Amino acid sequence: MVDIAAASEEAASVGKAPDAATAGMAGVLARAFFDDPVFAWVLRGDMRRMKILRRGFELFLRRVWLAEEHTFTTAGVAGVAVWEPPGQWRHGPVEQLRLLPGMLSAFGRHFPRVVRALTVLESGHPAEPAHPPHYYLPFLGVDPPWQGRGLGGALLSPVLQRCDRDGVAAFLEASSVRNRALYERHGFAVTEEFRLGRGAPMQWRMWREPQPERSTRPPDSIRLTSETPVQ
Repeated sequence: MVDIAAASEEAASVGKAPDAATAGMAGVLARAFFDDPVFAWVLRGDMRRMKILRRGFELFLRRVWLAEEHTFTTAGVAGVAVWEPPGQWRHGPVEQLRLLPGMLSAFGRHFPRVVRALTVLESGHPAEPAHPPHYYLPFLGVDPPWQGRGLGGALLSPVLQRCDRDGVAAFLEASSVRNRALYERHGFAVTEEFRLGRGAPMQWRMWREPQPERSTRPPDSIRLTSETPVQ
């Protein structure tokens, strides 16, 4: 594990991710999510899970996220936060078709399960105009040796500060109890528990109102509900 002084220096270097860091960021996200319960369920029983994750993350970084200019990393690429700005989290039919060959290549036999998982996530996303415009955090990952040293909070900070300054909400799905606790410390509150499918681990949809009011109560338009998972 990295010492605190080195972690503090790395945390202070958080900034917009350059295109040149794409492969490194894909590797960080793959290692960070290798043991994630949701990815273990989606890519169950595949000894190539690390390779699949790296290829999948690199595809989305290159083809979607970096173009949206809300991906953040550190000088040493020790962690990655992928944000999508208000109104850009839903990808239209043309963009989905453009991604299809790459997704088939990256996920192989897991492609149908990946698509079903993405469908569940999108169907439960608090969409505009019924819900307020918001920043969406699809992924935040810290390389395992750097975990537990405050980099997660540092990677969240640029967009959360913007949310508070501009009065904009934020939304995410937490895939583990540990991640949920991190997000709760930064003002997110659980609005719903859900599963991607039969036998899938529990996940939590989480909403954050702009602060400094620091209210963790979800907006009136978002209620705790149950969801029928995909089979």
